[in-house]
Amino acid sequence: MAEGSLNSIASRSRSPLKFFLLVFALSLPFWLAGALTSFQLLPALPISALGLLCPVTAAAIFVYRENKFAGVKELLKRSFDFKRVKAKIWYVPTLLLMPCIMLISFAVMRLMGVPLPVPQFSIVTILVLFVVFFIGALGEELGWSGYVIDPLQDRFGAFAGALLLGVVWAVWHYVPLLEVSRSLVFIAWWSLGTVASRLIIVWLYNNTGKSVFVAALFHAMINLTWQLFPINGSYFDPRVTGIITAIVAVVVVIVWGARTLTHYKTPDESTREFA
Repeated sequence: MAEGSLNSIASRSRSPLKFFLLVFALSLPFWLAGALTSFQLLPALPISALGLLCPVTAAAIFVYRENKFAGVKELLKRSFDFKRVKAKIWYVPTLLLMPCIMLISFAVMRLMGVPLPVPQFSIVTILVLFVVFFIGALGEELGWSGYVIDPLQDRFGAFAGALLLGVVWAVWHYVPLLEVSRSLVFIAWWSLGTVASRLIIVWLYNNTGKSVFVAALFHAMINLTWQLFPINGSYFDPRVTGIITAIVAVVVVIVWGARTLTHYKTPDESTREFA
């Protein structure tokens, strides 16, 4: 039997609910540590953010049950599965979409009269933060993209699967957000941008041969551009960025189709479909 068929069978047999429950259970000690100390890894990034190890840990536990250490090895190898990316043009939105969204957010906030300072950062800072955030993104994406998104897509389709994962992903961050004193209004708008970002990640994942490497790259760019926003993200407004990101996600769904997010349509075709 072909490898793709085996992977498809394994995907259909996986339980997203059990995976989510294990991720939340594994996260409890990190959330408790965050509640007991005010120490922050970076500005607005509490120690409970180290829970990023939980999705990959949960995925490793489940794939070990499926195929022992061989399954864990295959999961970890997906960290650098860039050979799956046949059309290199997909690296353009992967690397540049979030910087563009943040630049537009900056411009909109300036037009709104927000006194934003000019961003201050060096190439070295960008490179160091990118490496740190990429490693952290792998800790999440080996679980979210490498394990659970395919069974969700098999059951519900790409759009609904991405939406469901996006909601879980957002809720999973609520404790760390509360630990750095984010307001409920902030969290609500942040959730909009987070769910929209997951839709974009699934779109990129599906169009790059289901590359976890690409998903982690985009995830890293989300965190990098937030930290580079003035000052260390302290001026970040989730209302502005959330709405812009949601608009991008809506365009993606309309143009590429909700079922798989891969069937590109011309503007005329998209108009006819939604007429």
